[in-house]
Amino acid sequence: MRIIDLAVKDLRQVVRDRKSALFLVAMPIVFMLFFSLIFGAQGAQRDPRLPVGFVNHDLASSVSTDLFSLLEGSDAIRPVVLDQKQAGKAGELVRDGKLAAALIVPDGFGQAALAARQPKLTLIVAADNPAGQTASNAVDAAVTRLLANVQIAQLSAQAFETSAQLASETERQAYLEQALTLSNAAWRNPPLSVTVEGAGATERDQPSWQNAYNQTSPGTIIQFTIYSLIMCAGVLVSERKSGAMQRLLTTPISRAQIIAGHTLGMLVVVLAQQAVLIAFSYFVLGIQYLRVPLAILLVAGAYALWVVSLGMLIGAVTKSDDQVVMWSLIAMFVFSALGGAWFPLEFTGKAFAAIGHLTPSAWAMDGFQNIIMRGLGLSSVLLPVGILLAYAAAFFALAVWRFRFE
Repeated sequence: MRIIDLAVKDLRQVVRDRKSALFLVAMPIVFMLFFSLIFGAQGAQRDPRLPVGFVNHDLASSVSTDLFSLLEGSDAIRPVVLDQKQAGKAGELVRDGKLAAALIVPDGFGQAALAARQPKLTLIVAADNPAGQTASNAVDAAVTRLLANVQIAQLSAQAFETSAQLASETERQAYLEQALTLSNAAWRNPPLSVTVEGAGATERDQPSWQNAYNQTSPGTIIQFTIYSLIMCAGVLVSERKSGAMQRLLTTPISRAQIIAGHTLGMLVVVLAQQAVLIAFSYFVLGIQYLRVPLAILLVAGAYALWVVSLGMLIGAVTKSDDQVVMWSLIAMFVFSALGGAWFPLEFTGKAFAAIGHLTPSAWAMDGFQNIIMRGLGLSSVLLPVGILLAYAAAFFALAVWRFRFE
């Protein structure tokens, strides 16, 4: 009950402060629109999907071309054809973070696939790069679809042979390749399509990486959620200055309960801020946040909990408002830059991306963009959410440890 009382008290203070709405909601929206106008045209032309190198040694068959076209249709990855010089350095390009993965198609792949001899592909990924798993899943999906189309082509050839005998094995091979190409084309442009709509569902619920706001919207949410550190940390400092902290000494309340009470109150405020920004991005900018609502809720909630816990730690170790502002702004700039809020980590070097993923903000960006841009499902955010919750627990424990009544 004491925890809830503290949380309600903090919420009342925030509601009475009209400047809070300006800094928590209005300013992030202005920044979101401003930076999108600056980088929007460039972002609309740039393909933000994960780059996957494509090395084709099977030039004698059209099957590898069909595989390339299926990879091009992915919402998560984009195939990049590597020339002979680059093909020899495919592994190095993956290790340096310039490619999320590299797919090598061996000679004879098409013939083996059409003959149902379990063709083998080589996929190079970096074990320490989180984008590698996403790329691997997308390649597996494309290969599975290709093999399904191969089976369709084989059934078509068998049906054709019952009415007209193919003259030779070469003619049969040509027929299979043509049937496979037609099957892949029909998969991409089916003659009949079924649209399934839930209550209130719209076209915006489908993932799309072409939206220029896909980077600036989650990036702004990441940055200005951290900006709320000033408010979170300031709660403890203001209570010390007003003498309220000393009065708490007369009540049977522990340090952990005080930190928990303030954390709960600030968490409600930060979640409300995120909800407004997500709603604005969805209804005004067309960002696909509600495609998997539970996933977005988990990422936003875990990230907000970490930010509030960090705010409690800053409030526990600082003594003045100036120190709160200084440390909060430092945290905002460092975590925003390293976490990919200003620019995608996929386009930086391997070292920078690895350092960036030591920060919770990078995992929050991964969680948001796995849903809104890469078209992945709920399972894609479980790792980011788990890491964010671990960070939140650690910072909460540090805040309780460093907190003093005086």
